[in-house]
Amino acid sequence: MSSPLLFSTIEVTRQAFYRTALSYAIVNLKPIVPGHVLVIPNRPVPRLTDLTTPELTSLIASVQNVGRVVEREYGGDALTVACQDGKAAGQSIPHVHFHIMPRKYHGDYFSQRMDDIYPALDRSETDLPRDFQNLKVSSTTVQHHPFKVDADEDRLPRTLEDMEQEATWLKGFFTGEYRDTDAV
Repeated sequence: MSSPLLFSTIEVTRQAFYRTALSYAIVNLKPIVPGHVLVIPNRPVPRLTDLTTPELTSLIASVQNVGRVVEREYGGDALTVACQDGKAAGQSIPHVHFHIMPRKYHGDYFSQRMDDIYPALDRSETDLPRDFQNLKVSSTTVQHHPFKVDADEDRLPRTLEDMEQEATWLKGFFTGEYRDTDAV
């Protein structure tokens, strides 16, 4: 059985869709654009400089592998890849992580103002600890659309079931790449 994945102190195993010996990727609780995911090192450290060379190498290779699939499967023309390295940079969870967001020339919430994604990301990071704390497992079956999201500030955090559904879908694109850390 796999060991649980922690994003700082938050258990995120059910949101994971990609996993290597030193890093993993999860779907986002409040995605800014469809396909907004996080790539995270297994060891919870707050800064990039705290990572060992093998951890950093794995993390960047994972960003590349996950980004390639996310861009293709969400119909992106490019990616925004962002890391808020430390509290002064806007990092709200003290665990290094990269945001990967597929971008489109047309039809993207930010396509008319490409750089507006950065303030939206900053706002999203600010609310993240509270949103994770408030995450509740839905006890009823609800018709949901986990891939239809936007940068609306009033959007609610997704349910664990919605995130797990998206993670299961994405996991299918990593056959042979998605590895369990206990099997490596």
